Amino acid sequence: MNIFFVTLIIFVLIYFLLNWFAKTSSKKISKIVRSTTIILAAILALTMVYAGRFIFSLPFVLMILPLIKTKAGLSLFQLLRIWNLLRVLKNSGRFNFNNINQNFNKQSISVEEAYRILNLDPNKKYTKNEVLNSYKKIMKKIHPDISPELSRLAAIVNEAKEVVLKNLI
Repeated sequence: MNIFFVTLIIFVLIYFLLNWFAKTSSKKISKIVRSTTIILAAILALTMVYAGRFIFSLPFVLMILPLIKTKAGLSLFQLLRIWNLLRVLKNSGRFNFNNINQNFNKQSISVEEAYRILNLDPNKKYTKNEVLNSYKKIMKKIHPDISPELSRLAAIVNEAKEVVLKNLI
């Protein structure tokens, strides 16, 4: 019953709008459309000024990331996985955006760290194929052919793969 009244009201409003549109001159219609466009643009500008502080907040970015197709075609889940990998590497001191030329290869990757880099549980036993599958999933996202800026990150993931494979033997 409620939908009936809402539909009736919508049709009545459309009838009056079309009736007004048919009886009004084109100059008056163009003036109203022009002034409505200016008013809506001003309202949109004020809304964006007010909402601008929220537009780059983390919840907003997380809401729009699935809508944005990146150059590599990454999904929100894949971006979060890369962020997790970068966080693990930054916490271990192996990857730092501020000092790209600094050499972090003075020490080798520990076995536990290598498992975390490859998103594997250090306490679980894996086959060589499982390790290679995890490695391939990560490399599809960070391969230097996709993004040359990630070559250092790819080298770290390669080193982690080698450490985990040596540990399997």
